[in-house]
Amino acid sequence: MTQNIVFSEKALELRAKAREIADKYVRPAAAKHDKAQEYNHEAAKAVAEAGLFRTFVPEEYGGYGAGVLALSCVAEELAKADSGFGVAFAVNALGSFPIILGGTEEQKKEWLPKIAAGEKFVAFCLSEKFAGSDASGLSVSATLEGDEYVIRGEKKWTTNGGVADYYSVFCVTDSTSKSRRISAIMVEKGTPGFTVKKVEDKMGIRCVPVVETHFDGVRVPKSNLIGGRAGVGFKHAMMTLDYARPGVAAQAVGASQGALDLANVYANRRKQFGVPISNHQMVQYMLANMAMKTEASRQLVYAAAAAIDEVGPSPANSKRAAMAKCFATDVAMEVATDAVQVFGGYGFMEDYPIAKFFRDAKILSIYEGTNQIQRMVIARHLIREAGELEHLQEFIPTEVQESYEPDSVPQA
Repeated sequence: MTQNIVFSEKALELRAKAREIADKYVRPAAAKHDKAQEYNHEAAKAVAEAGLFRTFVPEEYGGYGAGVLALSCVAEELAKADSGFGVAFAVNALGSFPIILGGTEEQKKEWLPKIAAGEKFVAFCLSEKFAGSDASGLSVSATLEGDEYVIRGEKKWTTNGGVADYYSVFCVTDSTSKSRRISAIMVEKGTPGFTVKKVEDKMGIRCVPVVETHFDGVRVPKSNLIGGRAGVGFKHAMMTLDYARPGVAAQAVGASQGALDLANVYANRRKQFGVPISNHQMVQYMLANMAMKTEASRQLVYAAAAAIDEVGPSPANSKRAAMAKCFATDVAMEVATDAVQVFGGYGFMEDYPIAKFFRDAKILSIYEGTNQIQRMVIARHLIREAGELEHLQEFIPTEVQESYEPDSVPQA
C-alpha cells in the first residue's frame, strides 16, 4: 500500500522554526556540550519558546496536534545539527505518547499542557538491566496499598533522566498474569524514594543524559496509573514505540544528512593530485550512495509518519514504523562511516564534527528496539500477510502447499 505524503502548513512552519533554532543554538554549541556531557538548556529554552514541544500534543491540551509527520520534520532538522539534541527533543514525545494514547481525560488535562509549553520535560522508563529487547520481562514492581502505588526496583538507560520532570514508568502490577502483567505509572521528579543514580558515560549523544532511575518504595497516588486501569501497560508501550519509531528514524535521516553535507563540502575543498577529491570517481561513488540512501530513508520515514497520522495504530503501521526505523538507522551508520572515510585522517580526529556524527550514529540502531528486533517485527507481519496472497498459490509446488500454517507465526 502506497502512502500519500501531505505536509500541512503547520508542519512546514515548525520545520522552518526547527531549522532556525538548529542553526542558531544547536550546531554552534554541539561540540562544547558533547565534550562536557552537558544538556543544552539554551537550545531547549529556544525550542519551548518557538512552540516546538506543542508539535506532538493534541490541540485540546495546549498543543498544535500537528502529528507524527510534523514531529519527524522537527526531529530531523534538530538532529542534522546535533544528533544528541535531536534525541533530547524527541524523547519528550516518547515519554508523552503513553499519556496521549492511553491516559484518562483528567491525566491529559493535568500533564500535557505543561509538556506542550515546555515547562515540564518527560522521560520514558521501560528498559531494565535484564529486560531490554524483551519488554515483557520487566521486574520493577508496583504494589497497590490503599490509594497509593508503591514502586520498587530500578530502570536502566533512562534518556533525559535528571533533566525530566515527569517519568512514564512501566512496572509489574500483577505478577500472576501473562497478558495483564504490566502497567504504566507517572512518577514526578522529587517524589521521595525516586532517585537518579548512575549517569552513563556514553560513546555518543553525550549532551543528553542517560541514567539509572531507582525506585525505593516510591509512593504515588493511584490516580497516576496511566489510563486509570491496571494491566494495559504493555499495550501502551507497544503503541508508544510504533508512534515514536518514525521520530527515531527521522533523527537518523537528520544525522545522515548532516554527515553527508559535511562530507560534500569537504570533498569539494580538499585537494589531492592537484584537484578536489570530489573529482575522483571513488569519492563521487561514495557521495552518490550516501545521498541516495539518505533520500530513500527520508521518504520511508515520511510515509510511515503520514500513515500513522492518517490511520493511527494498526498492524500495517507497526510494520511501516519498524521498516522506517530499521532502514534509516542502518543508513545513518553507513553514511557516517563513509563520511569519516571521505575526511580521511581528519575524520578520525575529534577536532572535527564528523567524528561526533560517527559516534552518535551507533545508538540509533540500538535504542527504541534494536534493528534485529525491527527485522523480526517486519518478518512477523510479512508471514501473516502471506495468508492474504492465496492468488499466488497456483505458482507454489503442490507438495508444499498444505504445509503452510499461518497460526504458527513466530513472535518477536
